[in-house]
Amino acid sequence: MGYTKIAAEIGMTKNAVAAFCRRNGLSGNMSVSADKSEDGLCRECGKPLVQEDGMKTRVFCSKECKAKWWREHPEKMNHKATYQFVCAACGRPFEAYGNSKRKYCSHDCYINARFKGGGGHE
Repeated sequence: MGYTKIAAEIGMTKNAVAAFCRRNGLSGNMSVSADKSEDGLCRECGKPLVQEDGMKTRVFCSKECKAKWWREHPEKMNHKATYQFVCAACGRPFEAYGNSKRKYCSHDCYINARFKGGGGHE
């Protein structure tokens, strides 16, 4: 039985049932993975989340929490479009996601190559 059916049977919310099952080690094939914030708390800081009807389910309370969590858990990313490059300005190898035509490892390298070391405001 899934969390929704259990919640309907006993008159509780799906989130309450999911949280109870996780706390007591009762997860099975129909369970939601522990990574998802089905308990209504921010995945990073644990603050309560306010869910809005008709909107995507929130997992983080802020952009800062989202960025921090993903920086700390890069192994969770499912990147299929990762490309290896050598920077045209500094010659260092770097990895980029989603853009197969990158030339520079950073904005600073782009500025140095484009404006020959100047900021373009001279």
